[in-house]
Amino acid sequence: MKAAVIESVGRAVVTEVPDPTPGPREVVVEVAACGLCGTDLHILQGEFAPRLPIVPGHEFAGEVVGVGARVTEVAVGDPVAVDPSLYCHECRYCRTGHNNLCERWAAIGVTTAGGAAQYAVAPVANCVKLPEHVRTEDAALIEPLSCAVRGYDVLQSRLGAHVLIYGSGTMGLMMLELAKRTGAASVDVLDVNPVRLETARQLGASACAAGADELDRPQGWDLVVDATGNAAAIQDGLDRVAKAGTFLQFGVADYATRVTIDPYRIYNQELTITGSMAVLHSFERAAELFANGVLNPEIFISDRVPLSGYPKALERFAAGVGRKIVVVP
Repeated sequence: MKAAVIESVGRAVVTEVPDPTPGPREVVVEVAACGLCGTDLHILQGEFAPRLPIVPGHEFAGEVVGVGARVTEVAVGDPVAVDPSLYCHECRYCRTGHNNLCERWAAIGVTTAGGAAQYAVAPVANCVKLPEHVRTEDAALIEPLSCAVRGYDVLQSRLGAHVLIYGSGTMGLMMLELAKRTGAASVDVLDVNPVRLETARQLGASACAAGADELDRPQGWDLVVDATGNAAAIQDGLDRVAKAGTFLQFGVADYATRVTIDPYRIYNQELTITGSMAVLHSFERAAELFANGVLNPEIFISDRVPLSGYPKALERFAAGVGRKIVVVP
């Protein structure tokens, strides 16, 4: 079968690889679409993946075309979205309910072959069956949505909060959609990319700007979310949190990123600084929200490219062009 492969740091190709074979409790999925993510760029840069080469792609959905000998939950022909998270279920963090912090954390498309291919193998426990009205070529959005749902679990958002989101890429826009549905009094979005910012306006952001100084909230925001991973945005966002407010580090920064915090202000104003790491008990809820129309795929997916165009699609994504880019094997 054909698959995208990150062969070495900075090099991605499309090539032939062996067809996957399911284990007793695994299924083979014919991939309908696979989304590109910032994690894929980190893998390309030599971060995250423990070894290369690797078939990337942790955001994917498709149709079951093969099942292992002990699979009863799904059948050939079923449409599924795949949670890429792989946990040991044995370490201290798994046993205390923090599986996303598993000491042996792994993921399809990061540590094992992923969905940027014609076929992918996954544990049946990771497959969520989709209702008939959901198109599998759109359902690659469920995985990033599940990360956003996890982010709102961490925020423990309260009714009437004023929210500021840095970044109007896919994740920032998903956080915007969830904020609107969790009773926010206002949701403001910042981005230096005017094209992306226009999408935030289209989705109903209260205000959009290139910088927080353009917005009239000198007292700050109750909830500030960084969805960029950019050091300058993170530093600015930390300074915009209102008293008793919360800053959520949601965007994935590279390993070398550093910012400065003000310990006295954190103490004196009772600020909370927290993070949200990937998926945790949120994939099924995201699938239900998606099936109920929380996202409009035609707005969120800006590019659908053939698998043969994966290397160029990575370049386009890295350049900040478009919103969610999906490859269609």
